[in-house]
Amino acid sequence: MTPTSILPGLTNRYLALDVLRGMTVAFMIVVNTAGDWSNLFAPLAHASWHGFTPTDLVFPTFLFVVGNAMSFSMKKLQEMNSGAFFKKVGKRTILIFMIGWLMSAFPFYDVTSILEVRLFGVLQRIALCYFFAAMVLYYGGIKGAWTFSGFALLGYWGIMYFFGDAGDPYSLTGNAALKLDLALIGPERMYGGEGIPFDPEGILSTLPAIVNVIAGYLAGKMIQNLGNTMKTLKNLMMIGLGLVIAAYLWDIFFPINKKIWTSSYVLLTTGIDLILLAALVGIIEIKNWKGWTYFFEVFGRNPLILYVLAGLLVTVLSLVPVGGTTLKGIIYQNFFTSWLAPKTASFLFAFSYMLMIWLIGFWMDRKKIYIKV
Repeated sequence: MTPTSILPGLTNRYLALDVLRGMTVAFMIVVNTAGDWSNLFAPLAHASWHGFTPTDLVFPTFLFVVGNAMSFSMKKLQEMNSGAFFKKVGKRTILIFMIGWLMSAFPFYDVTSILEVRLFGVLQRIALCYFFAAMVLYYGGIKGAWTFSGFALLGYWGIMYFFGDAGDPYSLTGNAALKLDLALIGPERMYGGEGIPFDPEGILSTLPAIVNVIAGYLAGKMIQNLGNTMKTLKNLMMIGLGLVIAAYLWDIFFPINKKIWTSSYVLLTTGIDLILLAALVGIIEIKNWKGWTYFFEVFGRNPLILYVLAGLLVTVLSLVPVGGTTLKGIIYQNFFTSWLAPKTASFLFAFSYMLMIWLIGFWMDRKKIYIKV
């Protein structure tokens, strides 16, 4: 088994990028495994529609760190002929997409219904964004990446405005992304958590999400070109602050919204990611404060397998019947709700679960088991 990961290319010379990746995976596990979804601290819940919470930063940051890794791996891909390029990138895309789709079908009680499960999801979006970002960079390079990003963000705004309902083109029931998904996917294979068939990882909203990957690529190239220096830190910080300001100005016309992945949301999340990365460069690379980083490096070395394992294991815990409840219910009641306030219990269950997944990652790291897709 090759000692690498789904996000190959990062090295100890760029530890800040590794740590950002690990922090993202850890936070993803926490926000995905609440003990009780009806009892969440506000920062650990997504914005109900327009707006932004810390949880809304997690997914775009994972796309951003995919782009970081591509800033190292694209050089080798760009040296390939188009046939070899499509074989390499296409294989990875299909594998990640299929893993996400099969996770939706787990635990496969009814094999005949597998084709009826939700088509898209988190890993599927990661797969598609990786594929199209790689295409843009392979054929267009950095100039093409900038051009695509501008057209994608402005074009998405135009599509959503002109093809959404005239009264409120950015509403849950009237947005163009929903209309396209209903026409091409069908309501039975879409997410139902909003009370209606609506997929926050659907077809049209994947377009602006590609820009989050490209932004991560450009940030990675900047760090490689300028090195771990104060100039890099200042550039990342200034660009990040500029994007955050631009996002809130655009919010007036095209609201910040994770669930339809608005263009203002892309600017905001990219800006925050750049600020976080600048802080990590300063702390880790310039100040050389590295004693705390290993915890997050463990998550960053096997991000896909640990994310998938976290999703599958909590599903199993929720399905195993024990005395009129489930194994998860027994654990939650006996170790958390019996002595903690509801929201605290819900959070500590998720945090403890993340630590358990970390222990698995720690064991894998000690055994030098690194899984590449």
